[in-house]
Amino acid sequence: MKSLEEIEKILEETLTVSRFRHTLGVMYTAGALAMKYGVDLDQAMPAGLLHDCAKCLPVEEQKNLCKEYGISLSESEEKNPALIHAKLGAYLAKSKYGVTDEDVLSAIMYHTTGRPNMTMLEKILYIADYIEPGRHHAENLSFVRRLAFEDIDKAILQVSGDILNYLLENRNSVIDALTKETYEFYKNQLELEEK
Repeated sequence: MKSLEEIEKILEETLTVSRFRHTLGVMYTAGALAMKYGVDLDQAMPAGLLHDCAKCLPVEEQKNLCKEYGISLSESEEKNPALIHAKLGAYLAKSKYGVTDEDVLSAIMYHTTGRPNMTMLEKILYIADYIEPGRHHAENLSFVRRLAFEDIDKAILQVSGDILNYLLENRNSVIDALTKETYEFYKNQLELEEK
């Protein structure tokens, strides 16, 4: 795998200024959460740095690259192209940046939708993307930032619920099945723990 410094240099040239700033915020937030939850920094930092590596490619190019690389897109990804960068990003992390760690690739793949029963690294990237210091407009942000360092599963439930509510309020939005499944899984899990 390329070093973090090498990856940073490439991303600085390929991402917009605001996306690059966000990316650094996610990398450092993922690092902080990794220290809190005992996850290897050598997994969390590259996952944070590379999570949006495909985000600034034009949508048509993202779709064409997915076809070229044999990456199948779900119906919700076709309807909501903002989701495509996660799968494509995981592919590019491996092919362009030399990431071989399947846990890192999986965290990149699921950072937008989450998924039921996530690994700790997947949870960390999912939450870091939402709470990094450059974010200002997300729902319940200060509450989630605090919660993320107290109980990451409760933070996931809050974030996935807030995302679902946001998508439901914006009637034209497409809700990916994994987003809904993530919310249901963590809701059920926390209800069982409280019994």
